Amino acid sequence: MEPSTEYAAFEEKVKKTIYIDNLSPQVTKAVLENAINQFGNVKDVQFIPTYFASRGVCAALVEMESAKQAEEIICEMIDSPLMISGMPRPVRAQKAQVEMFEDRPKKHQRTIVCRWMDPSHQNFEMARKIKDLTKKHAAEAQYIMELQHEEEEKLHKQQSETLKTNYKKYELIDGAQADGNVNRLKAEYGITLNDH
Repeated sequence: MEPSTEYAAFEEKVKKTIYIDNLSPQVTKAVLENAINQFGNVKDVQFIPTYFASRGVCAALVEMESAKQAEEIICEMIDSPLMISGMPRPVRAQKAQVEMFEDRPKKHQRTIVCRWMDPSHQNFEMARKIKDLTKKHAAEAQYIMELQHEEEEKLHKQQSETLKTNYKKYELIDGAQADGNVNRLKAEYGITLNDH
């Protein structure tokens, strides 16, 4: 199935767009446009959330006039910091990805139609088998998830027990050293310990 015309136009837009992160939250659309206009002609700037970065930074999608301009900007920003309001800012630039756009159109214009099937229909038996098979797969997936959850719980308990045991050992060693028992035992058994 061929992508829709709208999606093809969107893909062209993605090729002309660069993703810039590590921006200060004080950077506005106008400030960013002025900074990027040093390298080419900005068509649009869209700020996007950065879910995995710290709160002190933000990111933007900057659409240029051409894909060539976008590539040149990415190459330029690898070598030198971007000047924003007269200050160098160590921002990072890379090619935009389709998944970065929240307003991306559907790739294929498809519609799913559900309807009741008459038991006398020629494909009724096949549809029933598919439905039963889907239920079976869902039950198997649920069972596997439960087993995996149990294994994770066991592993968590084992790791917790090991951690508690090791912690108790260190407490005993610290207690013995504080009481002077270690020095008394070393002297009694003639043991010398090398400090590293």
